[in-house]
Amino acid sequence: MPRIIKDGRIADDPWRWVTTDEVMTPECLAGDEHLLLPLPLWQDQQDRHDRARTGVWLAPDDPFIALLPWLAELPLIAIHFPVFTDGRGYSLARLLRSRYAYAGELRAVGDVLRDQIYFLHNCGFDAFCLRADQAPEEALGAFGDYAWTPVAGRGRALGV
Repeated sequence: MPRIIKDGRIADDPWRWVTTDEVMTPECLAGDEHLLLPLPLWQDQQDRHDRARTGVWLAPDDPFIALLPWLAELPLIAIHFPVFTDGRGYSLARLLRSRYAYAGELRAVGDVLRDQIYFLHNCGFDAFCLRADQAPEEALGAFGDYAWTPVAGRGRALGV
């Protein structure tokens, strides 16, 4: 079972990532597995899956507005970072948490590095599936990497 960082701790990940190429049978959707579906598949299969054990993952350019009527029912939204330099996921997380009051698990997935965790957390992410070459155990310290320190005569420090 893959391991992620969730709520500041290492945890086993019970969710199975479903790719955009996978074909989901009614039997698979009716099983007891926790599925993380891409938005188009989640929309196509909306009437067939158990919402309590089905999450959705968003690509940076997915029309997330389609999820708004179901935000209260979604246990997990994963935002995919195709490359670590793609910052659209930060904005999407902030919108989901602040404007749309999403209260479920918000997970950063894809090209996610230890150096990003602190900033991703500040945007609303509470779970992180790191890139394969990043050890979750070593990344736990990222939550304390930066601290707000006032600079004399300069007002508030940036980043906090």
